Amino acid sequence: MAKAVTMAREDQGNRVTQLPARIKGFLSDVRNEMRKVTFPSRREVQATTTVVIITVILFGVYFFVLDQVIASGINWVLHHRVR
Repeated sequence: MAKAVTMAREDQGNRVTQLPARIKGFLSDVRNEMRKVTFPSRREVQATTTVVIITVILFGVYFFVLDQVIASGINWVLHHRVR
């Protein structure tokens, strides 16, 4: 048990001393990955935004119509039940 505690403390000490090197390596990796990133052009953003807006409108109309049909069916069942 005491050996495990001693090893854990030594490991923690090593991690603390290695922290600046680990941070430097991480930031270097981030910089390298950011160089690989390509951003869309204004035209591409406009095109995809237009597609999203049209799709949202179409789905909204579809679900509105579907909701109205279901509501009419439920109202019909509730008002025309057998007495």
